[in-house]
Order: sequence, then structure tokens, then C-alpha cells
Amino acid sequence: MQTDKMKVLLYLKKSGLDRSGLAPIMGRITYGRTIAQFSCKLSCAPNLWNARESRLNGKSREAVTTNGKLEHLLLSAQSAYQTLCERGVVFTATDIKELLQGSMQSQIIFLERYDRMLEEMKQKVGIEIKATALNSYFTIRKHLHAFIQEKFHTSDIAFELIEEDFLECLQHYSVGKLGHSQGHYRKMALAVKKVCRLAYREGLITRQLFAHVMIDRGENKRPRALDRASLDKLQTLTFEPYEVELETARDLFLFACYTGVAYCDMVALSREHLFTDDEGALWLKFRRQKTNTLCRVKLLSEAVRLMERHQSKERDTLFAPIPYSGYLAQLKALQLRAGITIPLSAHVGRHTFATLITLER
Repeated sequence: MQTDKMKVLLYLKKSGLDRSGLAPIMGRITYGRTIAQFSCKLSCAPNLWNARESRLNGKSREAVTTNGKLEHLLLSAQSAYQTLCERGVVFTATDIKELLQGSMQSQIIFLERYDRMLEEMKQKVGIEIKATALNSYFTIRKHLHAFIQEKFHTSDIAFELIEEDFLECLQHYSVGKLGHSQGHYRKMALAVKKVCRLAYREGLITRQLFAHVMIDRGENKRPRALDRASLDKLQTLTFEPYEVELETARDLFLFACYTGVAYCDMVALSREHLFTDDEGALWLKFRRQKTNTLCRVKLLSEAVRLMERHQSKERDTLFAPIPYSGYLAQLKALQLRAGITIPLSAHVGRHTFATLITLER
């Protein structure tokens, strides 16, 4: 069937100023010889409106937000037009307007559902998930918002406008432009799939997007561990009296090297987790936070000395607590001071125990 081109014009109704001095933004759909006008349900100050571009001038929060909503509206109008074309029936500009207004009232947009997912996850912090896991979802949300703005020139996108190449374009943006690893992109892609799965289960969309798309994990890097020379450099470091946190971070890392205990378990260890066997050897006995499995670790003399150095009657834990983000920052400083080439991390300490220490003993 022959179809005419559709045009959508956005304009400011300056004669309809409200008490705040804002004018409503209107739309006009032209299709063939038919015309239909509608309200965009948005308003702005007349001096901000760019009639030629049909947008707000500037990069203020108001301008960016309103322009994003206008872009989303234009995409919805185009989607309504395409839907009517696919039906193969005769239609007018009024039909496009009515379908558009219906979709504007009931349409669910992607980041809106993502934000609801975040609110739901907040209720589970400390029960099913950790605060650090929730923080990673907030970081992913920022990248997804930036990607949608660059790709679609809008602040959000409706589920029905998400195409099959969405994840492929996201990968080019994440890995190609931002330089993320494949593993980082995979976390973003899995978050996208999770939101789509939730929307489908709730009946917000009629088909589950990316249900059969497999996300490559990327190359598995071999775990890195310190050699004896690097470990000795760390042990021989000296600190000024004001560098208490740096010294504590060094000792926590060394304790991981001599026990293989994960950071989250290490900072939670207390005197209750210490046991002495029949031969007089000191052991750690605790349940891992990640898997809830029971762990027993025989303490080497180096680990015992580290505990004794930090023992205090003012707290129950064996070591003074350090936030994980601060711990990672201190490890970077330790790496530079000791002149070690391998970047220090909590996992490097555990791998050092699994290779260097266990092999030597």
C-alpha cells in the first residue's frame, strides 16, 4: 500500500503562558493532507525555546531533561506511524496521534524499570546481596544512560524501540570507546538482560528481549601472585607514625598472603575464630561469607605475629576495620612505594598463599 511521509513539528504556544511564565510545548502531526495537533505535556520559558531546532537552548539540567523527553516523544510518534503502516489499512494524522497518546500513557521505558529494580535491590542489601554489588549496578546505570544518550539522543528508551543489535552496539561503546574489558561489558549486558526479563515477567512487554543471547566471558586471565623478592620488599617497608592506615593495609595484605583468607572474611575475624589443636598449633575456624562453607586454616608463625601486632582490647576483631575502597587505594600506594610491578589486590594476596607460600612449606 502506498503511504505518505509523516512529519512532526514541535512548537511553543506562547499565548498559553501559565502563572510561572512557562509556555506549553505542542506538537503537530502532518500526514498526507491530514493534520492533528497534540500537547506534549511539557513546558518551558519562552526565552529558552529554539524554534528552528524545536529544542531548548543550553545544557542546563532542565534543557537536557526536556530535550530528552522530546526526543523520546518523536521516537514514539515514529513507532506509532510504523505500526499503522504495518497494519496495511488507510489511516490519518489523527490515528497516529491517538496511537501516540495511548502509547505515551502506557509505554514503559527501559531506565525507568532499571531504577525500580535498584529500589527493589536496596531492600535486599545485607540479606541477599551486598552493598558493593548494589553499587556496581549504579555504576552500570550511569554507563547505560550515557550510551542511550549517545546512540538514541534521548535520556531513556522504550522497550519496544530496543532492537536486536542493542547489545552489540553497547559492546562497541563499552569496549571500543570506553576501553572496558569484556568482563565489564558482560556485567552491563547481564544487567540489561535482567531488566528485560523482569519487564517480561510483569507483562510490561510482550516478548523477552535477548533471552537466547549468550554473552562471551572474554579471555580468562591467569591469577597473578608475588614472588619471594616482592613479598620481602613489602615486609621490610617502614612507615611514619601518621601512616597508620597504610601500615594496617600492608599487614592485612601480608595476612592474606600467609593464610589465603578473603578480605571480607579477614576483617570480620575475631578471637572467637581462634582455636588451638592438641599439638598446640593455632588455627582459624570460620564460615566464608560468600559460600557459607566452613574453613579451617592453620596459622603460620608470620600470620600469628601479624595478629599479635594488631591485637587490641578495645575491639573484638583481630584487625582494625578498613573500608574496601580505602584498602584498595592503600594497596596501590604500597605497590608504588615497594617498587613492585604486579598491581596489588586482595586476590593477589590469596594467590600468593596458594602458590608461593604453600609451595615453600
